[in-house]
Amino acid sequence: MKRYLFFRILRSILSIFLVTTLTYGVIYSLIPRKTIFQNDVTYGKLKSKPDDLKDYENTAFSKMGYLDYLPSSKLIAEVKKDHPEVTAEDTAANTKIFKEWAKANGYELEQFPVSKGYYAIKELPLTTRVFRFYKNLIQVDHPWKINDPDNKDMKRGYKITNDPLAGWSVVGSGTKYKYQIYFNGEFPFIHQNIFHLNLGTSYPTFAGQPVTQVIGGDQGKADSQEVTFENGKTSKTAMNIYSRQYQMTANLSTREKNMFSDNYTITLNNKQDPSMIGNSMRMGIIAVLISYGVAVPMSMIMSRYKGKWPDKFGVAIVTVLISVPSLAFIYFFRFIGSSAFGLPDLFPTLGAQDIRSYILPTIILGLLSVSGIVIWLRRYMIDQQSADYVKFAKAKGLSAGEISRKHIFKNAAIPLVNGIPSAVIGTIAGATITETVFAAPGMGKMLPDAIKAHNNPIVIGLVFIFTTISIFSILLGDITMTLVDPRIKLSEKGGK
Repeated sequence: MKRYLFFRILRSILSIFLVTTLTYGVIYSLIPRKTIFQNDVTYGKLKSKPDDLKDYENTAFSKMGYLDYLPSSKLIAEVKKDHPEVTAEDTAANTKIFKEWAKANGYELEQFPVSKGYYAIKELPLTTRVFRFYKNLIQVDHPWKINDPDNKDMKRGYKITNDPLAGWSVVGSGTKYKYQIYFNGEFPFIHQNIFHLNLGTSYPTFAGQPVTQVIGGDQGKADSQEVTFENGKTSKTAMNIYSRQYQMTANLSTREKNMFSDNYTITLNNKQDPSMIGNSMRMGIIAVLISYGVAVPMSMIMSRYKGKWPDKFGVAIVTVLISVPSLAFIYFFRFIGSSAFGLPDLFPTLGAQDIRSYILPTIILGLLSVSGIVIWLRRYMIDQQSADYVKFAKAKGLSAGEISRKHIFKNAAIPLVNGIPSAVIGTIAGATITETVFAAPGMGKMLPDAIKAHNNPIVIGLVFIFTTISIFSILLGDITMTLVDPRIKLSEKGGK
């Protein structure tokens, strides 16, 4: 078992690496980089300012990993390390120094069209971009993370304390985040800021935000609450105290100094609505419960009364569900739900705070999977009716209902349970049509939106996340199968 899990996890990691790398290579080598500006309003406004436009372009390409970019100020600062005499003036001496430095360090020296100021760019090969992606994938916070020239005597380390704002927590000093481990009433109740997943920076949509924040961060309006700060003053604010990050001493404002007793003043805001992945998980998990809750008893009844009217009626329903296109199915039930039951036909009508917004997309998402489960489970249970153990159970005098529930379904539950984790992942990642029709802000809708907007970092991030959870859901399915039937032993040879 342990050997099987070790090699299975190893193969899973390799699969994730291969799929993500292939996607990264396709996007960043076959798709022209200029396409990222097609839907960028800011880019269009800067066309009358050639210098600003060129700086904007290079900054965007740099954030997305196409190249390394040194604008004039950074270029001068870098060159001064080797040539203190260099200045920003457009002289022959300075030009010579800039060219020699750029050539020695692998940069191309260029000038802005209007100001004629120098800047440098270094095109990055695809292998370097992929390497950097994986190198920076896991960000680890530690007490030597911050280097503040105006706070050289800063103490570095960890301590366990009952913080006046966050309660009992592991607090860091010299770390990027103040609260390294903390507890609150939100699932999963124990939280950490030591390890962070870095999937890049979103652009052009959600510009400047980390991809992980776009996918996993709260949405909607700011959620303000009463907070009593360290100075004893109480204020209504939306800031997320648990997200406090270090602010350089030179950038601290008077207001921040009054609110906090240290440099950890940068915070994110609390939002009212769940994250995109949170919305998809809510609908996806409940949809799976609905689909199995409908399909399992329906399959048992149909197999028990094979060839009779319950079976024929069930087959007719399944045939209709399979025949009708998914889009038509969604619109039909959306019309029934909104006209007959007064449920909202668009998610934003009532918003994420109202449970009625989730009812129609969740039920429809669940019903879409019913036909596939019914077909497979009915066929399996009918096949099992001629098995020897069923004949033996009949000879013992057990009724058809007891045989169906206690024997046939027990064996059918083994592969059934194996498919549940994959089904959950499928509803979360594959709810593209449902989320689009209902305008629900979730993971399924995000991928096609990111592709249309040429938001390459979001596409790569979603592929990485979908691949990871899909592959490990298969492993989880194997493990749950052994829990249902202890006779099954996982091994490299696949034996029992």
